[in-house]
Amino acid sequence: MTRPATVDATFRALGDPTRRRVVELLRAGPASMTELSHPFAITLTSLSKHLDILEESGLVRSTKVGRVRTYRLVPSRLESAEHWLAKQRTMWERRLDQLDEHLKTMREEGS
Repeated sequence: MTRPATVDATFRALGDPTRRRVVELLRAGPASMTELSHPFAITLTSLSKHLDILEESGLVRSTKVGRVRTYRLVPSRLESAEHWLAKQRTMWERRLDQLDEHLKTMREEGS
């Protein structure tokens, strides 16, 4: 079962384009903050704040070895959002199918 707080935190974290791009980069594998910073024209402080939000949401985990902090994606947290979206898609597909049937019936009755 998907907990609403989990889904809310996931969507809140993914609501920013920089954080979505970080998630995309981490799909390729773990990376340090320095490695993650290359595609962005922002300060390391700003990137650090984005990474903190991703960590708080559970989408990303980090480990520190010496002075290097490495970030990795936690795919299972994306699954909660994916599950919620799938339920919404199913509901809307069903509603649109019902509308289509209703419109066909109206057309047939009007002929």
